[in-house]
Amino acid sequence: MRSDIEIAEAAVLKPIKEVALPFGIEEDDLEMYGKYKAKLSEDYLKKIADNKEGKLVLVTAINPTPAGEGKTTTTVGLGEAFGRLGKKAVIALREPSLGPCFGVKGGAAGGGMAQVVPMDELNLHFTGDFHAITSANNLCAAMLDNHIQHGNELRIDSRQIVLKRCLDLNDRVLRNVVVGMGSKADGYVREDHFCITVASEVMAIFCLASDMNDLKARLSRMVVAYNLDGEPVTAGDIGAVGSMAALLKDAIKPNIIQTLEHTMAIVHGGPFANIAHGCNSVRATKTAMKIADYCITEAGFGADLGAEKFFDIKCRMAGLKPDAVVLVATIRALKYNGGVAKSELGAENLEALEKGIVNLQKHIENLQQYGVPVIVTLNAFVSDTDKERAFVEKYVSDMGCSYAYSEVWEKGGEGGIALAEKIIETLETKESDFHPVYELNMSLSEKIEALATKIYGAAEVNYSKAAEQTLKRLTELGFGELPVCMAKTQYSLSDDPSLLGRPEGYTINIRDAYVSAGAGFVVVLTGNILTMPGLPKHPAALDIDVKEDGRISGLF
Repeated sequence: MRSDIEIAEAAVLKPIKEVALPFGIEEDDLEMYGKYKAKLSEDYLKKIADNKEGKLVLVTAINPTPAGEGKTTTTVGLGEAFGRLGKKAVIALREPSLGPCFGVKGGAAGGGMAQVVPMDELNLHFTGDFHAITSANNLCAAMLDNHIQHGNELRIDSRQIVLKRCLDLNDRVLRNVVVGMGSKADGYVREDHFCITVASEVMAIFCLASDMNDLKARLSRMVVAYNLDGEPVTAGDIGAVGSMAALLKDAIKPNIIQTLEHTMAIVHGGPFANIAHGCNSVRATKTAMKIADYCITEAGFGADLGAEKFFDIKCRMAGLKPDAVVLVATIRALKYNGGVAKSELGAENLEALEKGIVNLQKHIENLQQYGVPVIVTLNAFVSDTDKERAFVEKYVSDMGCSYAYSEVWEKGGEGGIALAEKIIETLETKESDFHPVYELNMSLSEKIEALATKIYGAAEVNYSKAAEQTLKRLTELGFGELPVCMAKTQYSLSDDPSLLGRPEGYTINIRDAYVSAGAGFVVVLTGNILTMPGLPKHPAALDIDVKEDGRISGLF
């Protein structure tokens, strides 16, 4: 069996200008990064601003397990399937982070015959967007410390600097560091911190900004510290906005590449969903909707994180109304939720499937709360049996959802036709009545409790003393009507990664919170969520190499 990268390397790519042409994108509308990837020009984005918008379909999943779910693979295969049906569709995806690429996950371009390519370039430096975001964030941090060094006119309290430096790699030793050591000219000694780039507020701002003016306005509101009176100090206050915007000027333009079947994909931005809001850029999604009849997009991790934030944060801010949502599961993952060890998932086990399917049940119920039609799909594995498939199909149908079996990993677009047809049927027969799960005029604690009880299934919420004080302070500072972005483990509906299936009756623990005023939400920390991951004992980086002919190996 060929690996994903071997399949990608064997692919015959079209020049990206040929992939773009059916959508009315001329060569002059593109800013080329080689033959197979490009950015869309600002002039082109202005030209399509008044176009009618196509249908918006979100792809999400159950909680991730070591058994695999295949959300990106399904998204890519769906785009290919719509193309085979003669439908005008564009995929909108997030850019991969180097952290998981060299850490646990490896590549993030889909899999099998449902990939976006060039896969190796996408997974590594792509068009440099993440480097630009990293540089913009760290420039702001340098300007903040420089302001303190040269007189501290704003009376910044060095004990209340909240802007972290960032790096797009997993590096646990940088979570907590001491800076400014040395002579007087080297700055003031203080504790500092790093987060991974995809957890930075600059990334969130980048992905939620509608254009350069909005980007600059959001950057100017970004709280970087507090002064000695406890008042917020922003990036605008320290004069960092113009130079940060200059670093992001090219990055803010959406990128286009192609699938193995030459379907166009817009790949732009990439915050994690467990520590950020988990969606590709608003610009990418809206551009796809302006140029195609169907935009197929995804949100990170399970529906309790990515889909919730897509609905309650991104759609609310951007004025988007999703028309349907696809919920991806696998029989293997459901059996894992039912207590089966990873090594035994290949054997038929209806008892474990029945026990573990409650995780899928809860995600269906959650999505139905938003008023958006739900289509459930099983991402195929060779170990799936007819009895197991029939059990899931009946279970899903009894819950009032459409269902289709997906074989896109093995067959590409052909394997997604049944799912694509089911989505089209749903779009034509069911109206979306989209609405967020909480109102903005609720208090921050009421929003947290709405998510904890309605989405996570908790019985109650426990706040640490620090969390209570922070939420009170943020409300007093005028941030109480912002949406909340929950930082929570992706492995469970709860804040405990070991609680699989459908945990109920538990207490969710809120450790602390902080405001991302530029992004426009309050981040709420549950459990022990880390904004700078570490590498595992055997990181993927140990298996990656470059062959003599320049081809990369080991990148899944």
